[in-house]
Formats: sequence, structure tokens, C-alpha cells
Amino acid sequence: MITDRLESLENRYQELEDALTDAEVINNQDLYHKYRKEHADLSPVIQIFRRYQQVEKELAENQTLVKEEADEEMKAYAREEIQGLKDQAEQLEEELRFLMLPKDPNDDKNVILEIRAGTGGEEAGLFAADLFRMYTRLAERKGWKLEILSHSATGIGGLKEIIASISGDQVYSQLKYESGVHRVQRVPATESQGRIHTSAVTVAVLPEAEEVDVQISPEELRIDVFRSSGPGGQSVNTTDSAVRITHLPTGLVVSCQDEKSQHKNKAKGLKVLRSRLFDLKQQEQQQQIAKERKSQVGTGDRSERIRTYNFPQSRITDHRIGFSIHGLKMDAALDGELDELIQSLIAYHRTQALAQA
Repeated sequence: MITDRLESLENRYQELEDALTDAEVINNQDLYHKYRKEHADLSPVIQIFRRYQQVEKELAENQTLVKEEADEEMKAYAREEIQGLKDQAEQLEEELRFLMLPKDPNDDKNVILEIRAGTGGEEAGLFAADLFRMYTRLAERKGWKLEILSHSATGIGGLKEIIASISGDQVYSQLKYESGVHRVQRVPATESQGRIHTSAVTVAVLPEAEEVDVQISPEELRIDVFRSSGPGGQSVNTTDSAVRITHLPTGLVVSCQDEKSQHKNKAKGLKVLRSRLFDLKQQEQQQQIAKERKSQVGTGDRSERIRTYNFPQSRITDHRIGFSIHGLKMDAALDGELDELIQSLIAYHRTQALAQA
């Protein structure tokens, strides 16, 4: 156990609790918010550490009873307690080991969600729309805010591509394992013969980058404006409000035309570009780590097929962890009830992290 470090954190936690009731700190709002955030970040590990200390204390008391108590009935009761307390201590110790692992610095970030129709023609576009609805419903259930930044529709209610920002509490930590190829097997609405069709949609979940995360020089950008295409309002198709931003060093291109205002389209485009550049930088770092480690599980590579939605069998299977849900649970998942899938993925990756620690 890393008891010394945990005791040091507990001392710091107590210092913060004292500081948060200090009038001088309360009157300094910047310092107060800084201390409050640090206190909130430490709280989960400290609460579990204190529970662990209590269990260890009770365990020691029961072990003393077994050694010193003359009453056999009391000894038998203490022995029963000891096994349960040992199990609790083991679980709490594992929880503490996990909480003491280096935290993903992006877990608190908002995300840029990008969904694109892949192979499968019109059916892929329809499934892209289904997936977007799934994530929209999830955001509603979680109390997150979703804003569409850019989209390109098909003629029959599908989506060629949609890009949205999702903001709220711990969004990236919940959605980061959704990146990859999502495959669907079903009879398309466009299929008159009733044959099962397989198509694919790619999903990318990027941590939303702040300006401090990615510095973009104006000299690195080429910004073109053009007239929006497709359905829109009266002014959307008659003014040069659409914006195409090219990042010259990398060749990345972002287009936004959903807003009537050129300024708003530019702001949205820069938000997407910044997050893609941040993701690119992180992928380079991860590739370097992978070279050194040689084994990566569930890398989030967007060319990796991660999940199959099989409608004839009413089943969703996540191939990375061999986990499936069936029947009504599949319907619920497509309506945004993804907690079972998300928590299974988090638990799997947590086990992997602990094994490598």
C-alpha cells in the first residue's frame, strides 16, 4: 500500500478544509475556487482511504478478540467478521490503487463529436443519423449541452457527416471509448427485398482543446468564404457566410456553414480545428508510448471496428471487451441508455491500467 502518500494527501485535504472556512481565503475568490477544486478532486480518494483505515481498525480489533477472548461464541463471531473485513479491505485497496494511478488529463474536458457515414451507401447515412440521435439522447439524460457545429444531410433523412460539441461534467471520461467504426447489420428501409445489409459509420470523440492547449498562428491559416449550399434560411444561401479553414502546416481542412453569420461559422470552425490538432498531437504521443510499451488495448484508433449493432438478433456487441446486450436493452441503448456499455468499458480499461501499473 502507498500509505505514506495517502496520509500526505489526507493532511493536504485537511489543510484545504481549514482554508475554505478562512475569511481571508473566502474574500479572495480566485484562491477560494482554486482550493475548492483541489478539495473536490481529492475528496473521492480521501473518503475511500478513511473507509479503508476504519476497516483496518475493525480488522485489528477482531483479530485481537480471537487471540484474547475466552468466550468461544465471541471468537467464532470475530472469525466470521474477519473474513468479511479482509474482503472489504482488499476491494478498497484496489480502488485506492486505481485512484492513485495518473489521471487522464482530458477526462474533465468537453468533447467534439464527429460522426461520418462509411461503407453502405444510403443505409450508412441513415445509421449515422441513428447514432447521432443515440448520443443526443445520452447527452439529455446526463444533463450535458449538445450544440451542432456542422452537418451534411442526405436526401432521405440520413447524415453524410455531423460535428457537434458536447459540454458538461466529465464528458470525455464517459465518451472517450466511443471512437472507432460502428457496424450495423439490418434490413434497410430502402431495401425492398428484405435482405440484411451491413454498413459502417465512423465515430470520433476528440477532447475539446482550449487556446492554451493548442497555439494557432494566423499565418498558419488560409480562410476562404463561400456561399452556403443546401437547405437553410433566406440569407443562408444568398450570402458568403460559409467558411473553409485550412491549416497549412498539416493540411487539415474544416468547413462550417450552418450559421447565417460568417463570424459564427469561423468561430465554430476554429473550435473543431483546434480539437483536431490537439488530437493529432496526442496520437503522436500515444504512438511513441506504444512503441515503448508494445501492447495497447483499445487504442481508440478510428479505423478499428469496435461495435456491431445486429438488428435481426436484437444484439449490440462491443468487440474490444466481448460484451453484448440483447433485446429491450438494445432498444434502450439506442435511445441513449448507454451506461451499462460505458461502465463495462471503463471497468475493463481500469483493470488493464491496474495490471500495467
